[in-house]
Amino acid sequence: MSEEILINVTPRETRVALVENGVLQEIFVERARRRGLVGNIYKGRVCRVLPGMQAAFVDIGLERAAFLHASDIEQPIDGDFAATKSVADITRLLHEGDEISVQVIKDPLGTKGARLTTQVTLPSRHLVFIPNVANVGISQKIDGEEERVRLRDLIQLFMTEQEGGGYIARTAAEGATAEALRADMLFLRKLWESIRATLPQAQAGSLVYGDLPLTIRVMRDMLDDGIERVRIDSRESYQRAREFCDRFMPGMKTQLEYYPGERPIFDIYSIEDEIKKALDRKVQLKSGGYLIIDQTEAMTTCDVNTGGYVGHRNLEETIFKTNLEAAQTLARQLRLRNLGGIIIIDFIDMQDEEHKRQVLRTLEKCLEKDHSKTHISEVSALGLVEMTRKRTSESLEHVMCEVCPTCNGRASLKTAETTCYEIFREIIRAARQFDPQELLVLASQEVVDLFLDEESASLAELETFIGKPIRYQVEMLYTQEQYDVVPM
Repeated sequence: MSEEILINVTPRETRVALVENGVLQEIFVERARRRGLVGNIYKGRVCRVLPGMQAAFVDIGLERAAFLHASDIEQPIDGDFAATKSVADITRLLHEGDEISVQVIKDPLGTKGARLTTQVTLPSRHLVFIPNVANVGISQKIDGEEERVRLRDLIQLFMTEQEGGGYIARTAAEGATAEALRADMLFLRKLWESIRATLPQAQAGSLVYGDLPLTIRVMRDMLDDGIERVRIDSRESYQRAREFCDRFMPGMKTQLEYYPGERPIFDIYSIEDEIKKALDRKVQLKSGGYLIIDQTEAMTTCDVNTGGYVGHRNLEETIFKTNLEAAQTLARQLRLRNLGGIIIIDFIDMQDEEHKRQVLRTLEKCLEKDHSKTHISEVSALGLVEMTRKRTSESLEHVMCEVCPTCNGRASLKTAETTCYEIFREIIRAARQFDPQELLVLASQEVVDLFLDEESASLAELETFIGKPIRYQVEMLYTQEQYDVVPM
C-alpha cells in the first residue's frame, strides 16, 4: 500500500491531504483566523461553578467560556496527583475566581465552548509526557510483548535521571532507539520546565503554550515508515519541516520533498474534486448504490440504498454486496469528513446472520487505519448499527461551510403554494384590522407568478370577499418564504 502526504500552504490557510494508493483518505484544514486549540495550555479563571452538572466554566480568553468537568480535574492522592474514577464534589475542587492552568482537549464545536482538563499532557514524536503522574504506559497498538517490555524498561531507566512525571509510549515509538527515546524525554522535560516557569507570571485568560502548527504536527503524529513521501508546496514550510526532522526524526528526512510544480499540488490526485464531494449529502457507490449522510446536533445518520444496483443473482445477495461496499466507503467518509460523536448507520435489512457479521467485520477492518478511536455496536433489533468516533475538532463541513441564511439550516424551504396560502390568511387579517383602501403584497417572483396563474381564480374570490383591491409587487431579494402585506 502506497501512502503519501500532500501539504498545500497559502498565507492564511494550510491544508494537508493523506492519500492511499492515489485515493484521498483524510483532509486537515487549518486557517489563521481559526486555528485548532487542542493541546494549547492556558491560564484560566473560573467564572462559574455548576454543582448540578459537576462542572465549571472557565474563562481562557476565548469568545465563549470553556467547560471543565470534575472528572477532568487532577485530585491529590497521598501527596501525588491523578485523575481518578471517584470524582470529588466540584464545589470542593473549585470556586469562582480561582486561577488554574488548563489544557484544551476538545475544540469549540457549534454552540459549545472548548473542553478542558487540568491534567496536562505534552506529546513528542515517540512519547507523551504527563507531569503529575509517575507512571509508564504503552500504546495499545504496539502488539509485541517483547517490544512493550523493552520500551517500558528503557523509559523507566531514563526516568531515574529525572524528577517526577510519567510517560506514555506512542505507536511511533515501536522500534525507536534508546537514544531517540532519551532525546524525546529531555526535550519534553525542558518544555515542561519552561511552561511551569511561565505560568505564575501569566495573566488569567491568556495563552501559555500553543501547540505546533499543522505542518509540524503532521510530521510529529503521522510520518512513519508507511508514508512513502511528504510533498510540500511552500519552500518556507518545507525548510521548517526539514529542521524538525533533523532534530527529532533524522531517519525520515529523505521522505520530505519540496514541490515547485506549476500545477497545483492538490490537482495531482484530484483532491479538490474529492473535497467538494465530501461536502455533499449523497455519496455514490461504484455498484450504483448510494449513501445519504446527514449531520445533526445530536448525531450523524448514514442511510444505505441500492439505488441503480439490481444485482445478478437474488435480492439477498444484492443487498449484501451493496452493504459491503457501503461499509468500506463509509469508513473512508468518516475519516475524510472528520465526523465524530454518535453515528447511526442504517444498512439495508439483511436476513442472513452471516451476512450481518461480515458487513460489521468489514466496517471494523476498514476503521483500523483511523487515527481517531472508534467503537462499533452489534446490529440492533431495528437493523441499525450504532457507533461512536472520538471527536476533538470540527467536521470538514463545519470548518468549510456555514448555515444557509435562506433556510437557516433546515435544508428545506416552504413551497410557493404554502407561502401563497399564508398570504391569503394575512390579507384577510389585515383587511379586518386596518380597513384599508387597498392592499399591496410584496413577495418573490415564484409566489407572484403563482398568484397570477394557478391561484388567479382564488385571488379574484378573495378580492370579492374582502371588498378591497389587491396589488402585487415582485421583490427580487425576497426568498420564497418571505412576504409583506401592506395596507394602503
